[in-house]
Amino acid sequence: MLWLSAAFLTTALLYASVGFGGGSTYNALLALSGVDYRILPAIALVCNIIVVTGGTIRFAKAGLLPWRRALPLVVISAPFAWLGGLTPIKEASFLAILAASLFASGIALLVQREAAEQEGDRPARAADLFTGMGVGYLAGLVGIGGGIFLAPYLHFTRWAGARQIAATASLFILINSIAGLIGQTLKLGSSGNAPLVLGYWPLALAVFVGGQIGSHLGIGILPARLVRRVTAVLVIYVAVQLIWKLMRG
Repeated sequence: MLWLSAAFLTTALLYASVGFGGGSTYNALLALSGVDYRILPAIALVCNIIVVTGGTIRFAKAGLLPWRRALPLVVISAPFAWLGGLTPIKEASFLAILAASLFASGIALLVQREAAEQEGDRPARAADLFTGMGVGYLAGLVGIGGGIFLAPYLHFTRWAGARQIAATASLFILINSIAGLIGQTLKLGSSGNAPLVLGYWPLALAVFVGGQIGSHLGIGILPARLVRRVTAVLVIYVAVQLIWKLMRG
């Protein structure tokens, strides 16, 4: 548990510094550690909520959250995150989807095009809502917040300025993590596995510490582009390790 807590702390530090929660990597680390795949999403979503809650509050207090534009994305995605959390899935399928999600999110971070800080809002598109729905379902299914997919999409399409996108991604992760966790808890409750999640409380403490440090580093101390690239390399590395595990059976 000690090395896993250290890995979670480092992950939370890196992700929090670029406005994400780290759910995808928490899942992969747990899978590589041999933890029962059925409780992975619940553990990862709890950690996500801990990491992004503070960031979301800070964004809101700073007036950076574009509520009018962000709420439709959140409202449309949350029910799908809940539905994803309720969806039964076999271990091989879960790990394959998780590995693919990690690899894709790492590539997305590497090629992400920055939006200008003060860029104006573009008109809303139907594709925005469909993206929110799809990412929301994936978030609940495998235990991620979805921001690591949403943010690159919003940057690529020039949805808003960089800080507004970061704030929106943070809110998106928070709400989808809560909705997905509700679905996962209902699913675990019916199978009697819910109490197993409580045994991993040291990981929650680790991400709290890492998230606080990462949020501090993200306030202009470290270049966001550098941190994002380091995070992308970490995500891709873990994805490759997970794919290798799947290939070995």
